[in-house]
Amino acid sequence: MTFNPDADVSGNTARRRGRGAVVAGAGGVGLLGIIALIAGPLLGIDLTGLLGGGGATGGGSEPEGGSVIENCLTGEDANENVDCRVASSQLALDGYWEDHVDPYRAPQLIIVDGATSTACGTASNAVGPFYCPPDETVYIDPTFFDLMQQQFGASAGNLAQLYIVGHEWGHHIQYITGVMDRYPNNGTGPDSNGVRIELQADCYAGAWIGQMTKEKDPDGVPYLQETTEAERQDALNAANTVGDDNIQQQSSGSVNPESFTHGTSEQRKYWFASGYENGLDVCEQPLTLPGDQL
Repeated sequence: MTFNPDADVSGNTARRRGRGAVVAGAGGVGLLGIIALIAGPLLGIDLTGLLGGGGATGGGSEPEGGSVIENCLTGEDANENVDCRVASSQLALDGYWEDHVDPYRAPQLIIVDGATSTACGTASNAVGPFYCPPDETVYIDPTFFDLMQQQFGASAGNLAQLYIVGHEWGHHIQYITGVMDRYPNNGTGPDSNGVRIELQADCYAGAWIGQMTKEKDPDGVPYLQETTEAERQDALNAANTVGDDNIQQQSSGSVNPESFTHGTSEQRKYWFASGYENGLDVCEQPLTLPGDQL
């Protein structure tokens, strides 16, 4: 288990939303946008417009509201139900980042059911989890974790899922602190700003997970338990799975570094582990190190 069973997670504000109108264009920053680039043409569907790095563009409207995540009151609920687990992670994430970013404003979290329109395009499990800067929202379809297991052989257990949520929260931190403005999209490649942004978000996720037991519910119960070695390996396995080189190798049988947008498996594991072991102090390094040292 990852959550303390008695923790009060009823304060989460995530909403379930789905079946929205399809919207063209994208400005989102996603964990697995590269999958859309590679898998899309193979399926006869060009999903490259859903990749991060561009500005938000046209068409459609954002559905209003959304339904509350049901049966999500305690840590036990979060351990047993993936929707509740993802929704409840925002409590520990907001608590952590409130302590480290001043002023902090929380993103919205939308649990996607099938597909929903956003200011950055369509959110679905085919696109993968992503953060949309124009509406300051993290979008996650939890069935994406099943795809990680089935199509890419990832373990995708509880801590791996929290790593993914923490990574997307990291993009929100980059947005509200001006990192995205300082390191704008400059194309692809192993030394690109896109890769640097993604590796820093991995580091942020690791730093949060390393300290996540410090965030407590209104009664003083930590939301989350100490991680085990098996859980940490699960998170590292997820980081390995979403490396550009691993995805390209599995999808096409070859690796093209000049098309990298997120970093290699080794880089992603390294920066997650660096954040976990050393905290936020090391997370500026992916932005400033020479490319051959990333």
